[in-house]
Amino acid sequence: MSNPRPDLAPGSGLSREEMEDLQREIASVAVFDDEFAFDPDALSNPLATTASTGDPPVVVGVDQSFLTNEDGDQDRALSAVVAMCGGEVVERVHAVTPLEIPYIPGLLSFREGGPILAALEELSVDPDLLLFDGSGRIHFRQAGIATHMGVVRDVPSIGVAKSLLCGTPRADTDDLPEGSMIPIESNSRVDAPDGTLIGYAVQTRQYDSPNQYINPLYVSSGHRVGPETAAEIVLELASSYKLPEPVRLADKYADEAKKSILE
Repeated sequence: MSNPRPDLAPGSGLSREEMEDLQREIASVAVFDDEFAFDPDALSNPLATTASTGDPPVVVGVDQSFLTNEDGDQDRALSAVVAMCGGEVVERVHAVTPLEIPYIPGLLSFREGGPILAALEELSVDPDLLLFDGSGRIHFRQAGIATHMGVVRDVPSIGVAKSLLCGTPRADTDDLPEGSMIPIESNSRVDAPDGTLIGYAVQTRQYDSPNQYINPLYVSSGHRVGPETAAEIVLELASSYKLPEPVRLADKYADEAKKSILE
């Protein structure tokens, strides 16, 4: 097991080159293999336990919402965190912090990472697994927000993205049957040898109608979870919705918390 790396936390005062260099360092210390103490086949089962504590594993979903100023510009991030244990919500917390840089593709963690770390600090339970609405290893420098946050906290983490940032599916991903997992491999846009397995397109839900279909999620290792295990966990945690339940509930809670602030 590695150690937390607060020295790698995102900073807003870095140049773009420095941010990209930091991501390469994060990728170099990230663990893209299984290194955890819980049972991945029974994360929603209240009888499943962690090897270290004997208690059911705590799975945390993370999502973001944004608040605007009087000019209509986004100036604050609301980071929402929902902790689940045995399929039940055990804690919900959020943090509101200033947004210090604009959105830059591939550098999302430098915009949203600080707010997320602030929200995670509010948790009274210790996460066994973090699920992020964003990429992990499916990233130009193999260090998306799930990898960045997972390494900083040294907690097993998974990236769950709604669109493919980079990489190439090894098969067609249109109209996939529910439960499908299509490997995503690196290409010239990824800092990895071509053909490296960096994640999966995962079809958690699908319509029965032949005239419409649901797009897959793009799931990748964040830290201390291998690519195939990450995909299987997302399938395990999806209920009747496309998103895995911890992320879906974090998204819902982000909207609720934002509404309560604006009222």
